[in-house]
Amino acid sequence: MSREADAPRGEPRFKRVLLKISGEALMGDKAYGIDLETADRIALEVADAVNRGVEMCLVIGGGNIFRGLSAAAKGMERASADYMGMLATVMNALGMQNALENRDLETRVLSAIPMDTIAEPYIRRRAMRHMEKGRVVIFAGGTGNPFFTTDTAAALRAAEMGCDALLKGTQVDGVYDADPKTSPDAVRFDELDYLEVLSRDLRVMDASAVSLMRENDIPIVVFSIRDRGCLSRVLSGQGACTIIKNMPGEGGSK
Repeated sequence: MSREADAPRGEPRFKRVLLKISGEALMGDKAYGIDLETADRIALEVADAVNRGVEMCLVIGGGNIFRGLSAAAKGMERASADYMGMLATVMNALGMQNALENRDLETRVLSAIPMDTIAEPYIRRRAMRHMEKGRVVIFAGGTGNPFFTTDTAAALRAAEMGCDALLKGTQVDGVYDADPKTSPDAVRFDELDYLEVLSRDLRVMDASAVSLMRENDIPIVVFSIRDRGCLSRVLSGQGACTIIKNMPGEGGSK
């Protein structure tokens, strides 16, 4: 397998992680859908991590194909709009599965919405077993319920899989006190407490996802997925990112 990522080597600081990728991240420079070159680059990042011994699972949003909340805001019934968004995540999961398998990785797509022809049903013990065997597991279909975002699905699966961290790949290299795209003076945080994220409404993830990570004491690592080698750098503790965690004396239930 060829390696193109010029990332630093070293012992990864996390053994098992869930990588949450927005659907928009798969678009690359396109206005819609999946850019195959972008999907392949992300697959390379994941392959590099797996080859270093990291157990990986993924949750991918569906905003590059259909965004339920936006459709609901325009008049569509919310539950139906959310179900359509969940189906979009299945399409993205299949696309990423193809990219990962092109990198010689064993993968499994597990869907919270049963569709046996193209994906396995989500069963927690089955997913755990796949990961123990070194397979990359892609969770599709959100939580299987409307009114919950893929951020919440990612937090839920990270807790169920016993992940050491939830890595959120975004378009910017961390969490800022303002939108860095419109505010040149925006300041990036190196570390944040879960409660500060909630109280300041920093919109890293939705409140239910942040609360679930806080209760289970699983750190959220926010970093840019746009740059080559970004995932490897973050896993090595060298990349630019923001870590959201319980500060000393504020542990969750884990």
